[in-house]
Amino acid sequence: MAIRTEEMMLNIGPQHPSTHGVFRIMVKIDGEIVNEAIPVVGYLHRGTEKIAEDLTYAQVNPYFDRLDYLNAMTNNYAWCYTVEKLMGIETPERAEYLRVINMELNRVASHLVWWGTFLLDIGALSPFIYAFRDREYILDLFNKICGARLTYTYMRIGGVRFDAPPGWIDEVKETVKLLRENIKEYDTLVTGNEVFQHRTMGVGVITKEQAIDWGLTGPVARASGVDFDIRRDDPYSIYDRFDYDIPVRTKGDVYAKYEVRLEEIRQSLNIVEQACEQIEKIDGPVLAKVPKIIKPPKGEIYCRVEGSKGELGVHLISDGTTKPYRMKTRRPSFVNVSILPELLKGENIANLVAIFGGLDVVLGEVDA
Repeated sequence: MAIRTEEMMLNIGPQHPSTHGVFRIMVKIDGEIVNEAIPVVGYLHRGTEKIAEDLTYAQVNPYFDRLDYLNAMTNNYAWCYTVEKLMGIETPERAEYLRVINMELNRVASHLVWWGTFLLDIGALSPFIYAFRDREYILDLFNKICGARLTYTYMRIGGVRFDAPPGWIDEVKETVKLLRENIKEYDTLVTGNEVFQHRTMGVGVITKEQAIDWGLTGPVARASGVDFDIRRDDPYSIYDRFDYDIPVRTKGDVYAKYEVRLEEIRQSLNIVEQACEQIEKIDGPVLAKVPKIIKPPKGEIYCRVEGSKGELGVHLISDGTTKPYRMKTRRPSFVNVSILPELLKGENIANLVAIFGGLDVVLGEVDA
């Protein structure tokens, strides 16, 4: 005899450990099946894009730290890169190497946070401890080069704030070796685990067509077979000087997203290793001669970089004054989360946390 059930509305968040911030999702469930999912965003909205209109170009930089605070180095770079392109500023070569080293280390740290917290979401505690152990090594390096562990504001329009302190590059090399060894533990601990595979394989499948239609980017899209990475396909900085692979999978499920991110960690370490070798032959300043009062010419520009969660774009309009006339950001977390209503429809409620966690969303970036 069939069990009679009634449709009910269930609120998940905005204060819930597995929503990774102040994210609320309303789900209509019939028994254990999700009939409808309605994401509710905006609890963290700080008006960053509007606030920027009242700030000088240099003052906007710290606000980018706080969008995706787990990947703040790349966020800083996105803003500085956009202003530099609009003003035609050439940054010193050594600064670009330091930028790449720090951005790729930050990508690793961001993926480590995802790895640990996602597995915590689906019931595994130990990986969380391993991930944060390894992230500490990277945060110590950031602390030594810029004095901060989360919101760095290390990039400057025209370069970086500080050159690497003595011995810092050698410490980075040692950390890369250490991380390579530790990441082998991740495979031993998780990748072949049957419970983990059961919770992620075939769950939350996004087809390649869906990924393109919804404008998804980053590891989420690459796990669905979209072979696109801005570092390789629309190069910026000095990424064309390094040898690395862009991991792509085709199944589009949560397990594929896991595989892509884990491989991206290895590839980022490859880039850092090569950059550390090359920078030793390069001397000179780390900051270009930039006017004390930054005043880009009238104009409009869109620049994009590959963040840890996908395409991070900045659309900037200058009216020739000391403050941006208009600034709009394209945040990958905001775009990637938009597919949730389609993705969750018909799913078992037990898979909701795994599917949402698989998207790797940071709410500071969703709400801006």
